[in-house]
Amino acid sequence: MRWTTRPSTPADATWIAELRAVVMRPDLERLGVFSPERVRQRFLAAFDPALTRVIVVDGADAGCVAVRSAPDGTWIEHFYLDERVQGHGVGTQVLQSVLAEDHPRPWRINVLQQSPARRLYERHGFILDSEDEVDVFLVRRD
Repeated sequence: MRWTTRPSTPADATWIAELRAVVMRPDLERLGVFSPERVRQRFLAAFDPALTRVIVVDGADAGCVAVRSAPDGTWIEHFYLDERVQGHGVGTQVLQSVLAEDHPRPWRINVLQQSPARRLYERHGFILDSEDEVDVFLVRRD
C-alpha cells in the first residue's frame, strides 16, 4: 500500500469523527464506556485542522494523525486508520515518519487500556508513563 499525507481542512472533521467512532468502538465497548454521540463529540471538540494530517492510502483518505506541541513534550493524537488498511504496515510507516520530525521531546501518546495499538507504540520505544482505568499514557524520551 502506498501512502502519503495531506493537510487537513475543517471539512474533514465529520468523516474523521465517524472513523474514530468505528475504529475505537471495540475498545470503548470492552471498557464499558462507548457512547456513539460522545465518541464523535469528543473528537469534534478537540479537532484542530492546523495540527492534523489526513493519511491517504492508494489515493483514498484512510486516516489521520495530529501532532501537538505542549509544555510537557510533543503529543501524537488522533492517530486513526481505516480498518481496511490496518495490518499492512501503514501505521508503522506513518509513526516512523512522525517520529523522524523535529519536535520537542519527549514524545507522548495515550491509548485505551488493552488496546492492540499499544504494541505498535512500544515497538517504537514508548514506555508506560502513567495509567488509569481507561487510559494508558506512554512516553518516548529520545
